[in-house]
Amino acid sequence: MKAQQQTKGTDAFLTARPRLFAAAYRMLGTVSDAEDILQDAFLRWQAAPQAQVQDPTGYLMRITTRLCLDQLKSARARRETYPGEWLPEPVLTEDATELLDHDVTVALLLALERLSPLERAAFLLHDIFDGAYEDIAAALERSPEACRQLAARARRKVQQLPPNELESPEQGLELAEAFFHASRTGDMASLTRMLTQDVQLISDGGGKAMAALNPIYGRDKVLRLIEGIARKFGQGDPDRWRTCRLNGLPAILHWAEDGILQATSLEIRDGRVSRIYVTRNPDKTAHLAEALA
Repeated sequence: MKAQQQTKGTDAFLTARPRLFAAAYRMLGTVSDAEDILQDAFLRWQAAPQAQVQDPTGYLMRITTRLCLDQLKSARARRETYPGEWLPEPVLTEDATELLDHDVTVALLLALERLSPLERAAFLLHDIFDGAYEDIAAALERSPEACRQLAARARRKVQQLPPNELESPEQGLELAEAFFHASRTGDMASLTRMLTQDVQLISDGGGKAMAALNPIYGRDKVLRLIEGIARKFGQGDPDRWRTCRLNGLPAILHWAEDGILQATSLEIRDGRVSRIYVTRNPDKTAHLAEALA
């Protein structure tokens, strides 16, 4: 009987796991931290009175949320001393249709970083995962009305983001490939046509790889940076690279000349690149290596 209960409990956890990971990743912005949270949640689930739990997924979501809130306290301290710009850890999202219901774009994740931990949790649980305020109140140990206010404040801040342009997957990847080739070969004329006037470039090296410490604003400055990199490292494409979708955005994965696995994601507006996210911190790209194998 005990073995059957354990098997049933494990099955319940595995069923809920994709939803739990989605919530933890959005709360924390890193794959490794989200995986650690789920491992801890599973151990706590095993020690819980499972026979008395009527809604295993809801129960597990409450455990996961509380663990994430605890993690965010230390994460905020680490972010304050993070060298340069911080970007969320990129995840492969090859099926772009998944994002219609569960947005994981970099812009949203960066916006969530500006929210308080409680605002972030209330917004995600209600607006993204359709949780009832009564259930959110149990997870956050606040009243339903307090959770409603937390979500409303967070929503107002998130709604300041410009709407996503849902380009076709094929068009987005074609633009990413053209951008990559032009960047590698120093084709500034082509790049000029691809970039919006107000394009931004944000790179994250985490103090472990070369990256710009501050965002680069404007087409002229971005072009000068790309031209300088192409001139320094020579022309031509590396042998190991591929187009993909990271966090719902068209992207390029490639091994850079310094041995770093680099992930470059592009936001597109009116058919042009409006924002460039370059993740070079090896701690954040190691899990993507298999995609280039």
